[in-house]
Amino acid sequence: MFLTISTRGTAASPATDLGFLLHKHPDNAQAFSTSHGTAHVFYPEADADRCTVALLLEVDAVALARRGKGKGRGGAPDAALAQYVNDRPYAASSLLAVALSAVFSSAMRGLCKARPERAAAPLPLRVEVPVLPARGGAELVRGLFEPLGWEVTTEPVALDTEFPEWGDSRYVRLVLEAEGLTLAEALRHLYVLLPVLDDAKHYWVSSDEVDKLLRAGEGWLPDHPEQKLITSRYLSRRWSLTRQAMERLELARLAEADDSEVEDFDNAVEEDAEAAAEAAETAAETAAEARTEAGAEETGAGTDGNAGAGADPSTGTRTDTDTVPDERKGAPLAVLRREAILGALRETGATRVLDLGCGQGQLVQELLKDVRFTEVVGVDVSLRALAIASRRLRLDRMGERQASRVKLFQGSLAYTDKRLAGYDAAVLSEVIEHLDLPRLPALEYAVFGSAHPRSVLVTTPNVEYNVRWETLPAGHVRHGDHRFEWTREEFRAWAASVAERYGYEVEFRPVGPDDPEVGPPTQMAVFHRNANEKEAKAA
Repeated sequence: MFLTISTRGTAASPATDLGFLLHKHPDNAQAFSTSHGTAHVFYPEADADRCTVALLLEVDAVALARRGKGKGRGGAPDAALAQYVNDRPYAASSLLAVALSAVFSSAMRGLCKARPERAAAPLPLRVEVPVLPARGGAELVRGLFEPLGWEVTTEPVALDTEFPEWGDSRYVRLVLEAEGLTLAEALRHLYVLLPVLDDAKHYWVSSDEVDKLLRAGEGWLPDHPEQKLITSRYLSRRWSLTRQAMERLELARLAEADDSEVEDFDNAVEEDAEAAAEAAETAAETAAEARTEAGAEETGAGTDGNAGAGADPSTGTRTDTDTVPDERKGAPLAVLRREAILGALRETGATRVLDLGCGQGQLVQELLKDVRFTEVVGVDVSLRALAIASRRLRLDRMGERQASRVKLFQGSLAYTDKRLAGYDAAVLSEVIEHLDLPRLPALEYAVFGSAHPRSVLVTTPNVEYNVRWETLPAGHVRHGDHRFEWTREEFRAWAASVAERYGYEVEFRPVGPDDPEVGPPTQMAVFHRNANEKEAKAA
């Protein structure tokens, strides 16, 4: 099996620079041992105008059969004869992808000390794969490569040229051409998509394959329209690995859309981020003590409750939630949202607070750092999220007095819960948009009707602001799990209706920079129970 990669050049930028980028000299034919054969690299043509490199993988079919025993799909088919009579030596597959990664590893990472400017610049590229398994046909091939900027040409390979009446095989001859891609991007596309099209791997797929996929897919996989299919096939349809990869891909897209680093994003799913979160917390406490000793009037914890690992511990507590001070304009939206919530809670005079949909406990953590909040309860439907919250809060090491202020328990906001009654305030931060609209009335009754706290704070994305996110495709929501995102008018209408039904008054505040045309990125409603309300509830 083999493929070729060609590029064009000029006198100023000769095509033979391809040799520098690949770290393989055009005048030399080289051979590299792999676990399943020998990879040969040579240049059929190499001059200033045009240069072509070929990667030929000479597969040892016997070694493949021996190594593949017990390894599952692709490497060890069930039929004994199929272990020795198959398409592996001829058709591009995961074998070729592994060889590509091994032989051109530096090029895949975009590393080239001799020609760094060429490595970072797009090249006119042409890739030819003579025999490519295409489970899904030519249409799927185009669906995988065209969104990445490739012009795709496929030619079916006949089952037997001597018997044309037998029709075409599942193999195609593939030609890819592009002008706007770097060599590293092209290699990473091939590394992931060749085995995806073959839909089989010659080795057992373990958890480290998720890291390989995300490294190779950085910059293109999170927004690919066939992301789910690519992820599933690359991971040999192993459901647990696919789910893990999809979560991490969504986190990357979310962080980018929220203008945050992945480490600073408030819906992070990484469990190993806890150590960094604890370090940020320690740094925050040290900074707070230093500011207190220096005579500061009032300081807060400063770590971004929504951020998780890598949060900036230097921020002081804010009380003005309606504006963004100049020094905070560069802060992530997650930080501004958290500060707005904390400021509004302090204004209400609440001491006993519910964090409904608490996730991994970021807001709970921030509330506990302010002694005015004497009781803080985090509620979430996810046991995994609550386990992470417990580790984040270090409940197992918390002193008795501090531990008496906090509770975490599982619960669904779609059902009434007697445990939620009697609190001063409840927070629904970035929660309502994750519910299907038909289920929203159940949440409204459970929170505003049954629990009926004195104050309720609700934050949700302002869909009008999405046009300001340059990396968010038009018409997309900020999170793959969002069932809806409201305009300011829609949010105000919903909030006014809830307030009227359950005996509240409501005011609205912007969170983040308030754009004169589209408003703020996050909108917040602060509900106050009517002073003369006699526990009014909807029928």
